[in-house]
Amino acid sequence: MQKNEQNQQNDIVKTELENGVRIISEKIPGVRSVSTGIWVGTGSRHEKEGWEGISHFIEHLMFKGTKNRSAVEIAEALDSVGGQLNAFTTKEYTCYYTKTLDEHFSLGLDVLSDMFFNSTFTEKAIEKERGVIEEEIKMYEDTPDDLIHDLFVQTAWPDHPLGKPILGTLKSLENIQRNDIIKYLQDTYIPSRLVIAIAGNLDHQEVQAKAAEIFGAMKPRQTDEKVTIPENIQAVSSNLTRDTGQVHICLGTGGLSQQDERIHTLYILNNVLGGGLSSRLVQSIREERGLAYSVFSYHSAFCDTGLFTFYAGTSPAKYEEVIHLLLKEVQDIVSKGITEKELNRAKEQIKGNLFLGLESVSSRMTRLGRNELCLNRIVPPSEIIERIFAVTLEDVKQLANDLFKEKHFTLSTIGPIDKPLDLQSFLSD
Repeated sequence: MQKNEQNQQNDIVKTELENGVRIISEKIPGVRSVSTGIWVGTGSRHEKEGWEGISHFIEHLMFKGTKNRSAVEIAEALDSVGGQLNAFTTKEYTCYYTKTLDEHFSLGLDVLSDMFFNSTFTEKAIEKERGVIEEEIKMYEDTPDDLIHDLFVQTAWPDHPLGKPILGTLKSLENIQRNDIIKYLQDTYIPSRLVIAIAGNLDHQEVQAKAAEIFGAMKPRQTDEKVTIPENIQAVSSNLTRDTGQVHICLGTGGLSQQDERIHTLYILNNVLGGGLSSRLVQSIREERGLAYSVFSYHSAFCDTGLFTFYAGTSPAKYEEVIHLLLKEVQDIVSKGITEKELNRAKEQIKGNLFLGLESVSSRMTRLGRNELCLNRIVPPSEIIERIFAVTLEDVKQLANDLFKEKHFTLSTIGPIDKPLDLQSFLSD
């Protein structure tokens, strides 16, 4: 039997098939589009040593031909009706998705399922796409303001799969062969890791029935994979010497998992520190001192852990001063907390960003897939706002102490400097 769940607003319906596949649809009145996503709970975190980048490699190969369509026919199928077809890979999941007019929903689902079940993974396609991804890696390595974030995660978690780049490396990519790809698909593209998320102008019964007919035929399979949590990061630093005009800086420490009850407090803490133009970091480092064009903070939340990171790009002569200022703002919040004005502004800003994002059917579909994979439930926007507005000044100060007081910071830099900064001396000031 399949299980059906429907929320109290009657706009979201979830069905769990006998084989473990979950189908979630959200009806959005007043739009003419539908976004459909196939979400697979596997990403770079689930890759064994030597196969780094295989999840992303497979994502590319899904577009290179099936038993029924050539690569060109896959591309033309959605283009011909003004639709969109794309995919992305993260550390914990992979998503293949379409966005079409409501009248072309069936076509979008047909193309996605054809790619998912019938991709041929020919040797010719593998070798060609290997070259494409090699160029993607080189392009990424030539972009220091992107590369710095990967260097930081590798420095924070050097011996854990979460610390490895999603694209893999030139060496690991060269090692991946067709039989490795087939084995990885068999082990990870299984019903219990699969979520079909659909949002837009739809009829629940129709879209659920079509998805169930296609994905219900999959045979249930289990995996013996054990996912480990990385150790707490330590006060370490790394540097990549490059002849660049700026020093790119990432400074950070351990954060919270998506399931942590304090995650809504962290949204506010991040917003106040570096989440927008009115944030402390932007005002202090950019507006008051003119030391950086780009400076911000962000939190990377995974299913069971997280990282809190600060970024800034500045001139080589000023990068130590910028690091001092980053640490100063952190310690100021640890000792004094934030103001009532900052708290209220952050709450309203987060509320506005959330509801503006909900006006996009693609964003709605993404919420469904990510929530179900990591939380095993769909969190209503009203619940998020309720929890955001329940956060107090003391909650923020306590969380800042929990995250930052022990000064377990990791630092990574890319630029025309010879060696990593002695972070211990900075932290002892």
